[in-house]
Amino acid sequence: MARSTLPRRGRGLALLAGLALAGSAQATDLWTVARDALDNDASLASARSGFSAVEAGRDIQRGTLLPQLSATGSLTHSRTYETQTGSLIRPEEQGDDDVNRLGLSLEASQALFDATRSAQLARAERQIDREALSLVATEQQLLLEVAEAYFEILRAHDILSARRSQETAIERQLEQARERFEVGLIAITEVHEAQASFDLARAQRIAAESAMQVSFEALERLTGQRYQSIDGLAEEIPIVPPEPVDRADWVALAMDNSPVLQVAEAGIEVARSELEVSRAGQLPRVEAFASYDVSDDDRSGVSGYNSGSQLGLRASMPLYTGGSTQAQIRQSGFALEVSQYDFEAQRRDTVQQVRSLFTRVSNDVETVEARAQAIVSNQSALEATRSGYEVGTRNIVDVLNAERNLFNAIADHAEARYDYVLGLLRLQQQAGLLDAASIQAVNAWLQADRAVSLELPAAGNDDPVMNIGERPQAPS
Repeated sequence: MARSTLPRRGRGLALLAGLALAGSAQATDLWTVARDALDNDASLASARSGFSAVEAGRDIQRGTLLPQLSATGSLTHSRTYETQTGSLIRPEEQGDDDVNRLGLSLEASQALFDATRSAQLARAERQIDREALSLVATEQQLLLEVAEAYFEILRAHDILSARRSQETAIERQLEQARERFEVGLIAITEVHEAQASFDLARAQRIAAESAMQVSFEALERLTGQRYQSIDGLAEEIPIVPPEPVDRADWVALAMDNSPVLQVAEAGIEVARSELEVSRAGQLPRVEAFASYDVSDDDRSGVSGYNSGSQLGLRASMPLYTGGSTQAQIRQSGFALEVSQYDFEAQRRDTVQQVRSLFTRVSNDVETVEARAQAIVSNQSALEATRSGYEVGTRNIVDVLNAERNLFNAIADHAEARYDYVLGLLRLQQQAGLLDAASIQAVNAWLQADRAVSLELPAAGNDDPVMNIGERPQAPS
C-alpha cells in the first residue's frame, strides 16, 4: 500500500509541457480551449501556488537542521546611588556612579541528534509528494471540466437545432390544419390538437435556447475568455468500445494511475510521518555549540575589556510534559487510522466508478447505433403516417405524434453521441489516464466546417471578460 510517489512529482509539469508544446491547428477547437483553461483557471492557479508553499515548508524544516549562528549586542547605562558612610568606606568610594557598558555575544550551534526536527523534515517531504499528486488530480479534473463544458455546448446546439426543426414542422402542420378546417375537410378539434402540439414544440425550443445560453457560460468561467465559435463534432466519429476491452484491466489501471487514489495513499504516509514527529518528542536532543563574549565599560579606575569563549556539547531530555507527549502520540495514531480508512473508501469508490463508467461507455456504443436506427425508423413511420392522413386512414394526432417521435429520436441520437464522448473521457479521468494525448485524440473528431456560433444576448456583451489577472506577489 505504500508505493513510492516520488517519481510522479513531475507528472503535472509533464502535462503542462505537453499542452504548451503542441500547436493549434484550429483557433477555437477543444485543444485551444484546454490550454486557455490551464492558463486562466483560478482553482488550478491556486493549486499551483499551494504546491509552491508546501515546497517552501520543506526548506524551512531543512534549515532547522543546518548550522545556526546568532549575534547579540547590548548597550546599557547604569547609575548607582551610594548613601552609606563609615570608617571602612574611603572617601573616593562614596557618592553616585554612572557606568556605560557595551557587550557583544556570538554563538554558533549545530544539531547532532534532533529526532523531532528530522521527523518534521520527513513529514514535509511526504506533504510535497501528496501536494504534487493533488496538483495532477486538479489538472486532470480541469481538463475533464473543459471537455464537459465544450461538448455540453455542442449538445445543447444539436438539441436546439432539432427543436427548431420540430417547431417549424409542426407549425407547417398547424397551417395545413387551419386550411383544411376552413374548407370543411377536418373538424376544429384537429386544429386544436395541432395548436397544442405547436405550443409544446415552441416551449421545448425556448428551453433549448436557454440551455444553449447557459452552457457556454461554464466555458467562460474556466477559461476567462469568450469565443465567437467553437468547432463542432464530426458526423462520423469512431464509436468503439473502450480499450482495453476488459473491465478488470481498467480497474487495474486505476489502481496504478489514479491521482485521486494516490493522494489518499500519500495521506497515509503524511499521517505516519506525523506520528513519528509525535514520538520524537520523547527523545533527547544533542547539539554542539561555540560562543564568544566581549564587553567593555567606562567604570572609573578600570581600563581594557572582558572576553570569554566556550566550546562544547549540550543535551536536553524531556522527562515529564504533563502527559501531553503521550496524548499527541495517541492523537497521531488515530489520525493515521483515519487516513487509512479514507484511502480504503477512496479505493472502493474508484473501483465502483471505473466499473460503472466502463459499463456505461460500452453500452453507449450500442445506444448510439440504436438511436441512429431509430431516426431511420421514425422517418419511415412519419412518411407512412402522412400518407395515411392524406387518404383518410390516419388523423392529425397520429401525424403530430409521428413528427414528435422523429425529432425526439434526432435529439436522443445527439444525446447518445455526446454521452459516449464524455463517458470515455470520464473513464480515462477515473483511471488517471486523462492527459494531453486524450484531449488531442478527441480534438481530432472536431471539424471547423461544423462550427457552432456562441452569441451572447445583447445585454451581456458589455460584461467584462473574467480573468485571474496578474500573479499576486508575495510580500518581500
